[in-house]
Amino acid sequence: MDLTAIKEASKYIKEQLNGTPEIGLILGSGLGVLADKIENPVTLPYKNLPHFPESTVSGHKGQLVAGVLEGKQVIAMQGRFHYYEGYSMQQVTFPVRVMKELGIDSLIVTNAAGGINKAYDPGDLMIITDHINNMGDNPLLGPNNDQLGERFPDMSQVYEQVYINHAANCAEKLGMSVQKGVYVGNTGPTYETPAEINMLRTFGGDAVGMSTVPEVIVAAHAGLRVLGISCISNMAAGILDQPLTHDEVIETTEKVREDFLRFVKEIIRTLPN
Repeated sequence: MDLTAIKEASKYIKEQLNGTPEIGLILGSGLGVLADKIENPVTLPYKNLPHFPESTVSGHKGQLVAGVLEGKQVIAMQGRFHYYEGYSMQQVTFPVRVMKELGIDSLIVTNAAGGINKAYDPGDLMIITDHINNMGDNPLLGPNNDQLGERFPDMSQVYEQVYINHAANCAEKLGMSVQKGVYVGNTGPTYETPAEINMLRTFGGDAVGMSTVPEVIVAAHAGLRVLGISCISNMAAGILDQPLTHDEVIETTEKVREDFLRFVKEIIRTLPN
């Protein structure tokens, strides 16, 4: 990872901001609405930022939004980059490096995911307890820059247990029922076959998507505290007798918008140090 590019991007962004962000947010398909709730926002389109790729996926606005949310200084990616868009793992995870350089110490990652666990329903929110990297690649491949993190980062508790417990307590306080489970990261852009879903269930996966894992690996390398939340936007292939579409993903996330907003805002408002 090019440290010069990270510093150039963060310097440009820092000059636009009104404060130092403490929490980073990555908002997945249909979930970018949370960034609209940020007060005194500074909006920075990716296309204007040094070394940033551009988001090409429907449902991703493609901009950074920084400001105050529930009393905390935050910086949000309203739309992310994906490996399947043709970007390298280093490009996909570049914004995490930049947010770290800007001063965040916590990262909340959200996504829309297909439900593998048959006990789940579309519209459920799932706190990620762990992940399986099924992408066949890793953003840390290649020479290691010791200024960014150690060569062999520990992944045994990359999703912070304190944050998992906190999120579960917030859901209980709000009277919301949420799931906890393991997220599987695949490359996409195809949805999985029924046979692949059976395999992933055997592996221990509860939900599957095309993002999150690279960003969380880099967050772990950078020493960030991570919370992950999936919106179960559909049941994965072979569970229900129906085709899978991106429109369905967006439609489901629209339906759970208010629950998602209440949940994440409460998490941020009361996030422990």
